[in-house]
Parts: sequence; structure tokens; C-alpha cells
Amino acid sequence: MNRPLNLKRFPTEHFINRELSLLQFQRRVLAQAADKGVPLLERLRFLCIVSSNLDEFFEIRVSGIKEQIRLLSGASGNDGLSPADLLARLSTEVHKLIAEQYSLLNDDILPALQAEGVVFLRRRQWSEAQRAWIADYFQREVMPVLTPIGLDPAHPFPRVLNKSLNFAVELEGRDAFGRDSGAAIVQAPRALPRVIRLPSDICEAEYTFVFLSSVLHDQVGALFSGMNVLGCYQFRVTRNSDLFVDEEEVKDLRATLKGELQQRHYGDAVRLEVADNCSEEMADFLLQHFRLGRDDLYRTPGIVNLVRLMQVPDWVDRPDLKYPPFLPGLPRALDKRREIFAAIRSQDILLHHPFQSFAPVIDLLRAAADDPQVVAIKMTVYRTGTDSVLMEHLVRAAQKGKEVTVVLELMARFDEEANISWANRLEEVGVHVVYGVFGYKTHAKLLMLVRREESGLRRYVHLGTGNYHPRTTRFYTDFGLLTCNEDIGEDVAELFKQLTGLGKASALRHLWQAPFSLQPNVVAAIQRETEIAAAGRKGRIIAKMNALLEPETIEALYGASQAGVEIDLIVRGPCALRPGVPGLSENIRVRSVIGRFLEHHRIFHFHADGEDVIYLSSADWMDRNFFRRIEIAFPVLDPRLKRRVMKEGLRPYLGDNCQAWEMQPDGSYRRKTPRGTRRAAQIILLAELSAAS
Repeated sequence: MNRPLNLKRFPTEHFINRELSLLQFQRRVLAQAADKGVPLLERLRFLCIVSSNLDEFFEIRVSGIKEQIRLLSGASGNDGLSPADLLARLSTEVHKLIAEQYSLLNDDILPALQAEGVVFLRRRQWSEAQRAWIADYFQREVMPVLTPIGLDPAHPFPRVLNKSLNFAVELEGRDAFGRDSGAAIVQAPRALPRVIRLPSDICEAEYTFVFLSSVLHDQVGALFSGMNVLGCYQFRVTRNSDLFVDEEEVKDLRATLKGELQQRHYGDAVRLEVADNCSEEMADFLLQHFRLGRDDLYRTPGIVNLVRLMQVPDWVDRPDLKYPPFLPGLPRALDKRREIFAAIRSQDILLHHPFQSFAPVIDLLRAAADDPQVVAIKMTVYRTGTDSVLMEHLVRAAQKGKEVTVVLELMARFDEEANISWANRLEEVGVHVVYGVFGYKTHAKLLMLVRREESGLRRYVHLGTGNYHPRTTRFYTDFGLLTCNEDIGEDVAELFKQLTGLGKASALRHLWQAPFSLQPNVVAAIQRETEIAAAGRKGRIIAKMNALLEPETIEALYGASQAGVEIDLIVRGPCALRPGVPGLSENIRVRSVIGRFLEHHRIFHFHADGEDVIYLSSADWMDRNFFRRIEIAFPVLDPRLKRRVMKEGLRPYLGDNCQAWEMQPDGSYRRKTPRGTRRAAQIILLAELSAAS
């Protein structure tokens, strides 16, 4: 069973709603798409990221609120909003956000791309040669895989996959059997590309694209011979995608999850997107079928799935319209002429991704797989992708007879299928695969190697703030620590013992661990700064994370502010704390940095009377991280590396005046504008840490 959450109640006016704060984050991402200082194809990518984020917002957050309303739950969050009131506010905000998003796409980004020779043609713009090519393409590539379904008693409304592209067609006339139902549904199989590039010999621009939706609209009459097509409207349904596994009933987590995953695509509908030309009659018909209300309807002046445009920047060979490439650097301690185990024995090594390479982690696991002196490997896996070189090294290590244990999180949202596949593959070669502790996601990032040396067995450890996912390490900012510190090695060994076996949790020497000591230690560290400031000495806290929501931690920060502690919080996403409120939080400043890379590392710095305690973590300051996950925070013990964390992980972000947004007491954000020298943290770190591009 999960550890019970802290049930203390605090004044509701102290907190900002999580979901409303999440939408503020989407606005900051959308601002990147609007920023003319961002390369044009990257602006398109940011626009798509907003759509992808909103999809997940509806699949998980909105679906959860709807479920609360269905169960007649009067429970509200710490902010005091009821589920019904919150849902109404979210609908209003999302409708505004989507209107701004399509306006930016249609009035700014697409015309700017056209001026650069990257053209998306509407049907009215097709030339005769293009129209002929498209008709032929439809007959060859599209029509053979389509199954139009007329709606009548013998043909009920087909099951519609989550987020799939579909077309509702209004028809007039009778078919060969005398049927005149007046409506049909055409589903676009996911195998069909949503964006199609036209041959250059029939186009003026080098890169000319058409949308599958335009192709089908133009050719839909071919699917209904002899019928008159009155209208063809694209639509898309977003469904509840959260998985529920009853720990009282489940006997085999992997088998249970497989069954649940098959149903994920057909959860309850939570949003209907239709083209803006969709008739009111058809929109009402679709809403009724999916049991949705008018507030759940979103009309889009363009394609209903902007996420499909995410691939376009990769297809267009225009480096001048993209971020400049760079080569990640390496710490000096990792001289290529030096064996990696010797390098770690000589000193702790800090890696700062993506500015520095993730390759040393891969090299460490490769060396462990090949080194006959390495006798055991233990690793946690949350997200690693379908094609992972790290997993291949684990497979090879097991094949060579090493003792390999993997704590694999099957419930990593939207990565469940990939992780189940890896579980099967690893078990086939003799890896011990376990799924952690049921009811608690294993989110900690841990790798431990046990090596036989002259002095006996030695543990080598990698601890990280991000996933063991080589692709995302090129786009997410994270820290990783390589160490053979004996005390930290003992702590990590104890954690693996907990995750794979049974027994009481032991006190750890250095690591803070959720769900046991992490939240109490964070609160205690804040309270220590409070006591220091109350005694007239300097109190200082700087913390960087993805989200700040846990109420007891927020109240501790308010108390610290009132005692005179200076607090700077760098929170990328949702933040429930209200900064700058007189008498409550006037010494707290909150900023969010949105740039080329996804800010992902968690850094907690406490001045501690000059001791400068610094912890890096896999955990945000959220209820789920503190109480419903296996998480760690690990200390930076080397003074040299402490200075690096401050210099690279905190100070540049506090000084950023280009990509930083300052949070206001009401939960809104204001973008910093440069006065004098421009300082963008990510650009500074690229210049300082990456190799020559």
C-alpha cells in the first residue's frame, strides 16, 4: 500500500492550481514558437511540442478531473477549486491557447516558411500537374488501405483509436442497395503519412508538402461511387490514457499491464477536435456519440493533429533554419587514454548533459560488460527507448556470465510497451528482472558495478537526475555523478536490496530516499535555514526542479521567507507556490527558463552557515515524488564539483535575461527582457562546455 499523504490543510489562498499552472507552462513554450529570434524550423517544432503536451494534458490531467466529477467527488486540491469549477476554467483557457496556436501557425510560421521555400499547399493552390499526381498517389497509396464505413443498423459507428485521424462524411443519395443513411466514417490508418512531400519537378519550391487530410478531402468522392458528398470533416478524439492496476487483484504485473495496454487506445473520450468547417449537425452528432459536451469541442483552422508536423524539420535540409549543431564535450578527468575505472578511482566525475556527452556512461557499462574483473551489474531503468545501446550492453554482460540485475519500471507512462519488451529480452539471456515495489514507481536513476580488485570488491556508481535514455540526453539538461565513494556505494547497495528483496529500510549514510527520508530531509533543510536566519545569520536557498507542488514543503518555504531567508526557485513547469506576496513570501522569487533544451535537472542548494549543502535528484518537490515513488537525492561532496554545480547549474539560470520568465503572485509569468548584456544560460553553457561544433 502507498504511504498515506500528508493530510494537513493549509490556507487555500497560499496555493495556485496545478493544472492552471501547467497551462501557463504551455504558454511559455508557445512563446518560443512566436519568438523570431528562434530559428524558423525550431519555431515549428516548439508549436508541435505544445500540441503534444496538450494531448497528454487531456489524456491524464483532464481525464482525471472528469473522473472526479463522474464519481461526484467534492474533493478539491490545496487551492480550493472544485473539479467542476476547475474543468470549466481549463476549457476556457485551452480554447484560448489553441486559438493563439493556430493563429501563430497560419499567420506567421507557415508564411515565413513559404518565403524560405518550405511550402504547405492548400487544395485551392494545387496546379493541374500537382492535382494529377495527388490523384494518382491516392489511388496507389491511400485508397487500397482505406475502409469507408457507412453508418446504418448493419454498420455501427466504428471504434475510434485515441488521437487517430478520422473523417466524418455527409452524403446524399442512395447506394446500390438502396441505403441512404446520409453519413459515413473514414479512418486513416496510422501507416499512412500525414504529411506528403510532392516531387520537385512539379513544384516551384524545393520543399513542397500537402496534408493527407487535404488529399482525402479532394478524393473522398472516389470512396462513395454515385453518392453526392455534401461535406467531409476531419476529426480526432483524445481519450483517457491513464492505466489502472489494482494491487489487491494483480498476480502478474507484466501480464496485467499487457491487458490494460490493449484497452488504452479506447478509454473514455475527453476531447473532440474537428475542422473549423465542420457543420453544426455533424459536430453535435459526434459529441453525442462520444458522450461529450460543447465545452469538450475544439474547432481547429487547420489540421487537427499538429504533432504530425514534428517530423518536418528533420526532412528539410536547411541548417540555417535550425539550431546550430554542437559536439558535446568531456570532463578533463576522462582523458581518452585513461581507463575509465582508474579515472573514477582518482576522483568523482560530474557530467552535465547535453553540453557534455553521455558517452562516458555508455562506455562505463561497455567496459563493465567486457571486463572479467566486473562480477555484478545492477541498474534501474525508467525510460530507455525501444533501441537502447545500454540495454544491449546489459544483454552482453549477462551472456558473458556476469550477475546482472535490472529494476525495470513497467509503469513508466507511455513507455510501458517498450519496457515490457526489454523485460522479455533481458530475461531470455538470464538477467534478473524485477519491477521494484508494487504501488511505488521506481524513478531513481542508479547504476552500480561491483569489480574485483587487489584491495577486494569495489563498487562503482553512476547516479543521475535524468533517464538512461541516450537520445533524450541530447535534448534534456541533466547531471550525472560517477563515483566509487564507499559510503555512497553502500547506500546504493542498500537501495537495490530494498528493491529486489524484502526487509525494513535501513538508515542511509548520504542519500535521501523517497518515500522515507527525502521529503522530511528537504523540509528539515529548509527549517534549518529558517533557524539560521531567525538567529540573524545568512539564510539562503536555491532550488531548481521541474515542478513545485507539495504543500508542506511550500509552507516551509513560506516560513523561511518570513524569517528572512533569501530564496530563489527555478521551476520549469507547474508551481503552486505564490512568490512575492507581502507578509508571506516577499523573499521568494520564482523563475522558469524555456530554451533549446528541456530543463530537467533537480538541484537543491542550502547555504547551511557556509557549508553549502548541495543535492542532485531525480525528484521534483511533488506529492507523487515524495510519497509514491522510489526516488533519491544524492550529495555533491567534492568542493570542486560543488563549485561546478553552482557555476553551471544555478548561477547562469539566475542571471538569464533572455529565456527566463518571472512568476507573479497571481500565477502569471513575465518574460525577462535584456538590459545591457544578453545572458542566456543554455547558450553560455554550450559555449563553455561543448567541444568545437
